[in-house]
Amino acid sequence: MDGILNINKPAGMTSHDVVTNIRKLLKQKRVGHAGTLDPTANGVLPICVGQGTRVAEYLSESGKAYEAHIVFGIATDTYDAEGAVMHTADTMQLSLEQIEVALQHHVGFQMQMPPRYSAIKLQGQPAYKRVRAGEQVSLGPRPIEIYRLHLLSWHNPHLTLAVECSKGTYIRSLAHDLGAQLGCGAFLAALTRTRSGPFHLHDSVTLTQLAQGGAVQYLVPFDSVLQDYPALHLDAVTLEHVLHGNAFCYEPLAMQRAQPQVARVYDGVGHFVAVAVWDAQQHMWQPKKVFVQCN
Repeated sequence: MDGILNINKPAGMTSHDVVTNIRKLLKQKRVGHAGTLDPTANGVLPICVGQGTRVAEYLSESGKAYEAHIVFGIATDTYDAEGAVMHTADTMQLSLEQIEVALQHHVGFQMQMPPRYSAIKLQGQPAYKRVRAGEQVSLGPRPIEIYRLHLLSWHNPHLTLAVECSKGTYIRSLAHDLGAQLGCGAFLAALTRTRSGPFHLHDSVTLTQLAQGGAVQYLVPFDSVLQDYPALHLDAVTLEHVLHGNAFCYEPLAMQRAQPQVARVYDGVGHFVAVAVWDAQQHMWQPKKVFVQCN
């Protein structure tokens, strides 16, 4: 069984909990998730199965979309509802206009400071475990991009936002930073991931549906996460080079001005057989991942 499942993770489960659940359901060890979702969050969690685990890195690179519920006037140490309250403030004077101005400062490329209570690993251990053990943890800012912030509703002190962003963006940090910028504090009260790469919430399935309906019907071919990359359809001779891990030429793309860096490789009948990367020095394609034919 190979492919990707678009799972609607419930709040209260870790991403690893979902993986464990699906491993037991499918009786298959090669199962992993692409892009961790906090336990308190719900929504799209792509689960890679079998050979699908080998393309998880490409899916993790894809953009994400969220619906975030932010509460102003309270700041917590974890930047969400699970943490201890650090301070509170009156929000009676906080206006929609102030929020709209503040949001504009958070769109685009930026360096974002992740929460100390995060899964970022320090010397092999998640930062949140070190913090809970009483250690002083220092995390540096990380480059991210927020493509779009759309205000869905504002009922003081509750703000609901639609967010589109790059991988590595912490919506908890966005909430915290907005509160700090406006001088009253804020925390992330609830979060739903509505999209991860090509996978959308309206197409997702719950673990209950998966258990009742059979996983096979919900499996998506694992080359679906690479649709933004060009497809190379090879003849039998060139295909043999690929299957043995040898570099190869592909004339239809050779004259392109902007040479793509990654491509999907298919055999003559449309079976997905490999991921190839462009070698600029040799001016050839080099197979990076070759798959056992499973179609």
